[in-house]
Amino acid sequence: MPALADLLAGHARESDLCSRLPDGRIVCLACGHRCPLPDGAVGVCKVRFNRGGRLFVPWDYVAGVQCDPIEKKPFFHAYPGALAYSFGMLGCDLHCDYCQNWVTSQALRDPAAVMTPAAATPEQIARDAVTLGAQVVVSTYNEPLITAEWGAAVFDAARAEGLRTAFVSNGNATPEVIERLRPRLDLYKIDLKSFDDRQYRRLGGRLAPVLESIRTLVAMGVWLEVVTLLIPGFNDTDEEIDALTSFLADVSPDIPWHVTAFHRDYKMTAPGDTRPAALERAAAIGARNGLNFVYAGNRPGEVGPLEDTRCPGCAATLIARTGFSIREYRLTATGRCPNCDRAIPGRWAERFSGQAASAPYRPASDGWIPLTSV
Repeated sequence: MPALADLLAGHARESDLCSRLPDGRIVCLACGHRCPLPDGAVGVCKVRFNRGGRLFVPWDYVAGVQCDPIEKKPFFHAYPGALAYSFGMLGCDLHCDYCQNWVTSQALRDPAAVMTPAAATPEQIARDAVTLGAQVVVSTYNEPLITAEWGAAVFDAARAEGLRTAFVSNGNATPEVIERLRPRLDLYKIDLKSFDDRQYRRLGGRLAPVLESIRTLVAMGVWLEVVTLLIPGFNDTDEEIDALTSFLADVSPDIPWHVTAFHRDYKMTAPGDTRPAALERAAAIGARNGLNFVYAGNRPGEVGPLEDTRCPGCAATLIARTGFSIREYRLTATGRCPNCDRAIPGRWAERFSGQAASAPYRPASDGWIPLTSV
């Protein structure tokens, strides 16, 4: 079997998501790195490359699929209870030491990340999602921006089947890639990993493109939720949380902000796991700064009402949750509080049909053929 990089190079397609420099190099526009690629060069992501003066990008495979409660992504203000059919490819433009999906995201960097992708078509993914009863198709597990063209093709097929679409992303985007995705994208989740550019550079990125992505997506009307994994000693000072949540509230006080608990993973075996009290402290800062919807995650049953959606007008509990499970749903058919009639921002179904799945599961693998040759 050929090396993984060679294997994937045989499953690539030319893309025009690029510009050209006077010296002949191609500038890839998929992420905020804007890699200038001479002939034969590979981008920071390890999966986009210049061959003969043309940009080639990943195509026709998946590294894995999984059925998730939409609350796991997490989306709390988009079709509660829906099944999210999640798919991913390989590669990432960052290299976070605590990545929970490192087997896919770091497959081209870390020899320990052993993954055999499978051949796929957009139509096959969409049909599988429909068969399984999903309402949303989600590009996730690796960084979907670096496989944006494939994600767009899958989303076109999903939309043709009446499904909605979502990105779960680090947000290190460009205006060009967001513009490319916008006509076929319903939901977007961004991991805002820190509000300190020095910490972002430790992860292989920069803060500025992520903040610009947040502003752009909200201005475009794409439904956005933001997650910050609270890591002791990395991004958890009151000053940083204050600056981060003030920024979000200034963009829109209706952006749901999920502050979630770190647990040791991949290369980050210290510090200790985030305690519920730290999540509650961060959530209180976000609420004080004017965010209407602040949630605490990864500690189900330990953070009180911070798993629930409450009306910012009358404080009534509208959706009660424990982890990914919905215990109560009280929104009206038009997405309003039944007590005070306040509109609750989000993407709501006319009727809550119950929870499709309360835990993730992997669908049957029949029909997925491993890539074994170029």
